[in-house]
Amino acid sequence: MLIDSHCHLDKLDLTDFQHSLDGLLDACAQRNISRMLCVSVDLQDFKGMYRQIANFPQVDASLGVHPLHVKTAADIVAVDQLVALVKAHAKVVAVGETGLDYYYDADAKEQQRQSFIHHLQAADVLNMPTIVHTRDAREDTIALIDAYGGSAAGVLHCFTESLEMAQQAIELGYLISISGIVTFKNSKALQDVVRALPLEKLLVETDSPYLAPVPYRGGQNLPKYVVEVAQCVADIKGVSLDKVAEVTTDNYHRLFSRAADQ
Repeated sequence: MLIDSHCHLDKLDLTDFQHSLDGLLDACAQRNISRMLCVSVDLQDFKGMYRQIANFPQVDASLGVHPLHVKTAADIVAVDQLVALVKAHAKVVAVGETGLDYYYDADAKEQQRQSFIHHLQAADVLNMPTIVHTRDAREDTIALIDAYGGSAAGVLHCFTESLEMAQQAIELGYLISISGIVTFKNSKALQDVVRALPLEKLLVETDSPYLAPVPYRGGQNLPKYVVEVAQCVADIKGVSLDKVAEVTTDNYHRLFSRAADQ
């Protein structure tokens, strides 16, 4: 059984599934996908997202604010507010998606950094993992995790950075999550990272509805396509799909330990 460790179910067009999450999850089950983590990107949409997944025990949730949603000081959520919101929602198993994105928004670096610090501090208080988005911010991302992450672990999701950064994150207790980007022809550097890292330090994800893997590239991504991501990882590492499914599922439950309580 596979787990999609990062998706955005509330952002999907469900027309092909009779506008029903039930239909989507049935399609996932038919491909032996047993669980998924629906990831928050802002608090304004969180309540609607949570309502949508509330009745599905196989769907976990996170709570946080994506760095590209942090434009001004008013967008920075206080640590105690994050902690209280997580505690009020039983399906939440992680803090985030948070992090730093200097590629798309270098003008809000300081606001992003402060927001990221608050998420890391909240995760430490909650003893809960952090889901981290990072792009063109390698040094700051690692430095802030090291300084403010405390004993809480986490994951660098949709990883596209260097092997050195991956190894630094692993040393800090983080896992590395691989998305459909790994299937792209121009992703040799990422494929080399996957080849170099232990399978025990990897997760697989879709980041759906974005970044559909080959052969679905260009269309809407779906959680059921995590099979293609896992198969690519298996091919790169010279192991079976079943082995990737087994190890990444164990990795998921080890990191997101509260998922077992759902």
